[in-house]
Amino acid sequence: MTMVDVVVTGLGATTPLGGDVAATWDAMLNGKSGVDKLTHDWAAQLPVRIAAELASEPAERLDRVKLRRLDRSEAIALIAAGEAWTDAGLGDAGVDRERLGVSIGSGIGGALTLLAQDDILEASGPRRVSPHTVPMLMPNGPAAWVGLEFGAQAGVHSVASACATGAEAIALGLDMIRAGRADVVMAGGTEAVVHGLPIAGFAAMRAMSTRNDDPERASRPWDKARDGFVLGEGAGVVVLERAEHAAARGARVYARLAGAGLTSDGYDMVQPHPEGLGAARAIRLALADAGVSGDDIVHVNAHATSTPAGDLAELVALREAIGDHPVLTATKSMSGHLLGAAGALESIATILAIRDSVVPPTINLDDPDDQLDLDVAAQKARPMDVPAALNNSFGFGGHNVALVFTRI
Repeated sequence: MTMVDVVVTGLGATTPLGGDVAATWDAMLNGKSGVDKLTHDWAAQLPVRIAAELASEPAERLDRVKLRRLDRSEAIALIAAGEAWTDAGLGDAGVDRERLGVSIGSGIGGALTLLAQDDILEASGPRRVSPHTVPMLMPNGPAAWVGLEFGAQAGVHSVASACATGAEAIALGLDMIRAGRADVVMAGGTEAVVHGLPIAGFAAMRAMSTRNDDPERASRPWDKARDGFVLGEGAGVVVLERAEHAAARGARVYARLAGAGLTSDGYDMVQPHPEGLGAARAIRLALADAGVSGDDIVHVNAHATSTPAGDLAELVALREAIGDHPVLTATKSMSGHLLGAAGALESIATILAIRDSVVPPTINLDDPDDQLDLDVAAQKARPMDVPAALNNSFGFGGHNVALVFTRI
């Protein structure tokens, strides 16, 4: 059977680094951090008082009446999807809605709505609870809203695989097009849970950095002084398109989504396998799916969250599955960890690295871990030819997703 080529024709994002893709990418290339101190009253007593909040509030882009019906995760998914749709030139393309799909996930979903409405229930009783509560908190809400906004009828899907969600949603979009179910899929992830409860929960696990007095330097993948991830919020959406469909409408193409590999560790709920076995298998599957070898991959946008165990397990997997030649980066050092949206944002960064022939930096890598024996674009962006690149995403529960992007 002939493999269907799938290309990326549109990008959209709203992140702690910028309100759109261009601003986010510019900030990344310049090594800027989106992490800051939390100034909310509810944060005062938390052990962790830093986070990477959005650079641009949804109210700046969406009508306030509409916003009242949307959880924050839904609102930013709509913003990112709208940018991706426009960027792909689909507004003028007359897309067959029966051939348009959506695959957008969230790791946690509408937690802000759930917590806020529970406060209202406790304080004022059931009659004050919003009638929009359930559509706002349900995990498929972001995907559903995007599907409604653009009239998608080929299927609207919402995967949830913790911090691998955004990448897995993109992999599902690839499958939808290859299977002949759709010509165009809007795929990605969204997350907005900067709130006391999730922060307290992650902090209780000792998963988060407590560098409260130096927020911009708190996320430091592979550095000896790393002490956990920094929570971020945001959304990223890519437009995936059957290559022949894109060519027929004269679409501008960023890159080819050449392959995807998905595995599960079967090891632990929150710890990766120390030898990175599941991650390595996902990478090898992605390479085989893409029809490339490890030698072809010159750049890796690593999952690298700035946790002591996770960063090293990924290095083991990369050495085993690819070798020691790729140039790595960890853009979470700047954006923080967007949980369910991380894989989508980092896919966008990988795609733009291919387009612009430059690898964004890993900031805060001042004293590299003794086990870091792979080349990292540290502190400054590195100009280089990037014909093929890998994006890794791993999540609680042992989810592993690897995506291979190549130049057209």
